[in-house]
Amino acid sequence: MSAEPIMEKIMTEQDPIDLLIAIEEASVAPIRPEYVEGTVIVPPQPNNQHNAGAFRLAVQFFTAGLDLAGMGNGYRGAHQDGSTMALVIPDFYVLRREPTELDEAYRKAHKGWYPIDMVALVGEVTSTNHAVDTGAKLGTYAAVGIPVYILIDRHTKTAHCYTDPVLPGDDPTEAYYKTDEKVNLGDPLPLPAPYPTLDTAPFLDD
Repeated sequence: MSAEPIMEKIMTEQDPIDLLIAIEEASVAPIRPEYVEGTVIVPPQPNNQHNAGAFRLAVQFFTAGLDLAGMGNGYRGAHQDGSTMALVIPDFYVLRREPTELDEAYRKAHKGWYPIDMVALVGEVTSTNHAVDTGAKLGTYAAVGIPVYILIDRHTKTAHCYTDPVLPGDDPTEAYYKTDEKVNLGDPLPLPAPYPTLDTAPFLDD
């Protein structure tokens, strides 16, 4: 794809959730905006290889008996004061739990966004916005404490399993993962227990 993601720094007191709703309503085409590090991100429409590969990764978790793997839900991360830190829609994920009544009440209160503490593992497959997945989103997932971040970087032809998130202070933009297990696309990507080793071959023809 040649399209580039639309990114705009936001300086407003408006809740980012309401801002994303307004952007969606103003768009003439279907979009799925996200909010990361104070910036609204409107990713380009992914191509078939992106979606097919992400789906095949999610299926591998199901095959390994992890029934809480999924795709498509949006999740909200919050600052310590309760304000919105991030609004993300991962390409795939594995949840800690089925949504509880409290989770559904949270989703209703936050206009469609589940609490991000439901997520045990998160995954992204890069498109033309690879800098977002390898930078801002990586830091955001570490900042909210998601234990495992899987990144399929189609730009560098590598696959990564990030673990051991660290938030060294109060600034979420300084968060990072201590451990990066890296392989070339096509090679198996080892994951920590109880997750399976992932077959990254679906992305070889990209």
